[in-house]
Amino acid sequence: MVEEVSIIYMVAGMSSRFGGKIKQFAQVGPNNETLMEVSIQQAIKAGVKKIIFVVGEKTEIPFKEKFGKNGAKYKGVPVFYAKQTFDPLSRDKPWGTVDALVAAKDVISGPFIVCNGDDLYGEKAFKQAVDFLQSKTGECVAVGYELGRVIPEQGKTNRGMFKTDQNHFITNITEVFDIEKDKLSEKGLKADTLCSMNLFGLKGEVVWMLSDSLAHFQSAHKGDRKAECLLPNELSNLIKEKKIKMKLLRTQDTWLGVTNPGDEEVVRKSLETLK
Repeated sequence: MVEEVSIIYMVAGMSSRFGGKIKQFAQVGPNNETLMEVSIQQAIKAGVKKIIFVVGEKTEIPFKEKFGKNGAKYKGVPVFYAKQTFDPLSRDKPWGTVDALVAAKDVISGPFIVCNGDDLYGEKAFKQAVDFLQSKTGECVAVGYELGRVIPEQGKTNRGMFKTDQNHFITNITEVFDIEKDKLSEKGLKADTLCSMNLFGLKGEVVWMLSDSLAHFQSAHKGDRKAECLLPNELSNLIKEKKIKMKLLRTQDTWLGVTNPGDEEVVRKSLETLK
């Protein structure tokens, strides 16, 4: 029997750069669908059978008002929630993306895709992850995008860069900072180099490994109000420790993201041309 695949959206934070609004609710679809709805519809078409939102203090109520409470269905697919919290007496912010994922460990019951809630990855990219997780290899997967297609025309950005062996299994994920489109060679990069946009397909048991990773990280950074335990870093550590194997798949799908006010108009026009 083929295991059903869940999708976990990390939507706990509010965006200061987006005017303190919920970016996922920016209307970008042809019928004014929100960015979140467009992404979920892509995931459902790709074969996802369960939706999990990792919400925070400020996003929990709006998401439940939009998509219903635990167990409600969106387009026939059940929706569940997990909440990422932190202690404001000792922290300025939550403990990062590993903390967000680990918050959902009790509602994860099999293989799952984990991704950002304010990015659009494309139906084909989701399908690649779903199909791989259902292929019974027992391995994890990352869907990589060509760097030249996911960096801004102007300005700088950071991206997680993959290193792989000859069989396309990932050996390392390294964060490269201040990437500029016209200066890729200065950092030893090429436009067709694959990078991470935080789209990973993981086996259910990996969340418990990451729970241990988080505990070690928190212990090592005790008293630090800002340190974040980041998913690409910890997955890279699990790979190096040979606790997981992760295949890298190249996607030709189009990634779209909303970062700043006005980006939703760019995304809306791009979705129109992709139809």
